[in-house]
Amino acid sequence: MCWLKANIENKMETKRLEKQIGYIFQDKSKLENALRHTSYANEHKVDSNEKLEFLGDSILEFVSSEYLYQTYPNLKEGEMTKVRAAVVCEQSLYQIAKEHSFSDFLLVGRSERASGGNKKPAILADSVEAVIAAMYLDGGLEPAKRFILDNLKKEIELATKHVGLKDYKTVLQEKLQEQGEVHIHYEIIGENGPDHNKTFEAEVFIESKSLATGKGKSKKEAEMQAAKKALENLT
Repeated sequence: MCWLKANIENKMETKRLEKQIGYIFQDKSKLENALRHTSYANEHKVDSNEKLEFLGDSILEFVSSEYLYQTYPNLKEGEMTKVRAAVVCEQSLYQIAKEHSFSDFLLVGRSERASGGNKKPAILADSVEAVIAAMYLDGGLEPAKRFILDNLKKEIELATKHVGLKDYKTVLQEKLQEQGEVHIHYEIIGENGPDHNKTFEAEVFIESKSLATGKGKSKKEAEMQAAKKALENLT
C-alpha cells in the first residue's frame, strides 16, 4: 500500500511539472530521471541526471546558436559567441527553474535536502539542462527547442540590444559614465561547491553603493552577470 501511494503521488507530481513546462512526456521515466540529483541517485541506487545534463548542455548551445544565426544575420561570429555566453549560463537557467518551480520536483538526497540542496542555483540550473535532454529523447528536437526559446528569447533580445555587442561590464561602465566620471568596481562575495564545479558570486558597486549581484561558474562570469543585472535594474 505504501508503494502504491508513493507511485500515485509521483504520477501526480509528474503531471504538475508537465503542465509547468508545457510538454507531456510519452515516457514518464525520462522526466523522472531528469529530476534525480546525484545525491538522491546514490542513496536509492538509481541513475542520476548527470548524463542528461551533459546532453542538455549541448542541445541548449545548439538551439541558441541556431536561433542567433537565423534571427540576427548581421552579427559576426565573435558577437554571437558573446551573446550566447551571456544567455546560456547558470543564472539564466536558474531563473527558468525558479519560474517553473523545479525545486518542488527535484529529488535530492537527505543531507542535500537538509541543507536546501533542492533550491541551490547550480543544482537547479543543471536540472533544467537535464529536462531539456529528456524532452529531446522523448519527443525529438522540436519540443526541446520550443521550451528553450520560450524561456530564453527575451534574454537573447536583451543581450543583442547594444550596438557592437560590447560585454555587459563595458556597457554598464559607459551607461553610468554618461553623467560624468564614476568609479565602478566588482567584488567576489562568495564561492560554493567543490574545486571542479565551483559557483562564484560577485557584487558590482558604483562608488560605495551596491547595484546588483550575479553568479557564475567563473569569477568573470559572475561579474558579467552582476553587470547584466545592474543594467536590467537601470532600464
